[in-house]
Parts: sequence; C-alpha cells; structure tokens
Amino acid sequence: MSDAEVVPPEQAGAGGAGTGGAGVGGAPESPPAEPEERVLRLGDVLGRDAGGLIVLLVLFGGLTLASDEFLTGGNLGNLARQVAIFGIIAAGELLVILTAGIDLSVGSVLALTGCVTAQLLVHGWPVPLAILVGLLVGAALGVFNGLLVARAKLPPFIVTLGMLGIARGVVLVLTDASTIQPLPPSFAALANGSVLGVPNLLWIFLVVVAVTAFVLRRTVFGRYVYAVGSNPESARLAGVPVNAVLVSVYALSGLLAAVGGVLFASRLSAGIPTGGTGYELNAIAACVIGGASLFGAKGGAFGAAAGALIVGTLNNGGNLLAVNAFYLEIIIGALILLAVFFDQLQARRRAGAAGG
Repeated sequence: MSDAEVVPPEQAGAGGAGTGGAGVGGAPESPPAEPEERVLRLGDVLGRDAGGLIVLLVLFGGLTLASDEFLTGGNLGNLARQVAIFGIIAAGELLVILTAGIDLSVGSVLALTGCVTAQLLVHGWPVPLAILVGLLVGAALGVFNGLLVARAKLPPFIVTLGMLGIARGVVLVLTDASTIQPLPPSFAALANGSVLGVPNLLWIFLVVVAVTAFVLRRTVFGRYVYAVGSNPESARLAGVPVNAVLVSVYALSGLLAAVGGVLFASRLSAGIPTGGTGYELNAIAACVIGGASLFGAKGGAFGAAAGALIVGTLNNGGNLLAVNAFYLEIIIGALILLAVFFDQLQARRRAGAAGG
C-alpha cells in the first residue's frame, strides 16, 4: 500500500477527478452547484384550475375569430348575465363536491327561494326583508340536507334527489304553478342594473368566487373541507369536526342556491315556479369541467368559475353561430366525460407511481 492518503468512499464520490472537488493531494474544493432555475408556469399558480382557464381562453379565441359579434359589449353583457346565476350555484356545488358529496337540489331550491321572495314582495314586504327570508329558506333546506348526510348517514345523492322533488313540489303548490308578478322596480334593478358599465350580476358572481377561493385556500375551514373529502375517517381522527363540516357545506350550497334564486327572480322581475330546471346539472358540469373531482378533495373556485364560463360560452357561441342547441348538449356532455376520464387517468398514474 502506498503512503498516499486513503479517501473515504463518500468523499471519493464527491471529489474525484473531473468533479472539481477536494481529492488526493488537497486539491481546492469547488463551490456548491447553484440550484437550477425553474420557470413558473400557470399550473404552479392555479393548480387544477389552470386546465379550465386554458380551455376558456382557447374557446374565447376561437369564437372571436368565428363571429364578429362575440366580443361586442352587448353580447358579453348577455353572456355575463347568463353565466352569473348558475356560476354562483356552482360555487356552492363545489363545496359539496370537495367533500365527495353531491347536491342535486340546487335548481329546485333556486325556484322555491325565488318564488318565496316574490310572494313576500307581492304582499308588500320590504325588499331587504323579503330577500333575507328567501336566503334563510335556502340555508335551512341546505342544513336539512346536511343533517341527513352527516347524522343519518344517508347517501348525498339520495338525500338531495329527494329534496329536488320536495322543493319543486312545494313551489308548485305554493304558487299554484303560476308566475308571480309584478315585482317592485327596485327589486328588478338588483340584477338588471350595472356599476361602472359592468352588470351587477357579474360583480356578485366575482365576489362569490373570490370569497369562496379565499375560504378554501386561506382558512382552517377550507382545509377541513379538503380533509373530509380526502378521507373522512382520517380527518376525524385528526380532530376535524367532520359532521359540522358536512352540514356547513350543504348549508352554504343551499344559501348560494337561494342567492341564485333571488337574482333569477330579480332578473325576470317575476317568480317562476319552473325556474332553475337543469341548473343542478349545469353547476355540476361547471365544477367537473373546471377540474373538480367527484371523488372529493380536488378542485378550486376559479376552476369552477372557468367551467361555468365554458358552459355559458358554448351556449352563447352556439347561438351566435346558429348551431343546433341539441348538438351543444352533446358537446357539454362529452366534456364532462372527458374531464372525468382524465381525472381517473391521472389518479391511476399517481397510484402506479406511488406503488412503484
């Protein structure tokens, strides 16, 4: 054996010839390598919401090229009014979906709360008080749904399907299936007015989305919602009040459906007992297309908003281009299937990577 110093394996691997590190003979040690710069991408900022926003941008670009009327102020105002109501409902639906639940009753709750508000206005109630009662009715129906899901352990699909029928039946009995009008002009101005040239409905929609995003991303309650959707038993063992979270998300879904109901009645200046039919499907479609997973714990408010805009823009663009409305339903249904398919594909890949 020579008299040269024996270098331990870990040092030899780090400082051999060609690496610039300290080796035999006291060669100078090279400075540590600088971390590689990484370009910040849209997905890093928005997460799962990015996909829906990209699709929306592509859709806007395509319709702008296909129709000269699409980007006009009048058409964009109509689009905002069409999207805002079921977009607000989608924000509430998202909260339920994040807990791996579903709320099929939001369209019927919209009709009931809108007609309750309209009935009170026709009987001379002040506008603010009538709106408050309508909102409380929606929240109460949501609490009822939540209690059946959380306490009675009934499947969310069955509970909210039952509420869909109950609320729709109650509103038809309450109104004798007749439109309620006329309503005060001050109430109609709530949804039909504008601020700074932007429709009030759009402002309300943006506020609801922003508040929902803040709650989900920046509050303890938001973390609880994702935890319950990921694994309710683990969340319970970690100290999360699972039942309270479930009741809360259904209450908020009912409340936002009631907000939609009040705005729906205000926009039409009438209580429509058949209003909101199919809105629950639009709300679910908006959440799924926007990146939410029906299996819970995945999705965000901006993605749901983008999904609502995608559905509304498809309908609006179809009208401008004289596309058969039945074809648009096929396209929206196909988008839902594709969104769920890719969500499942990604889940399998993650499971395979974890198992490998």
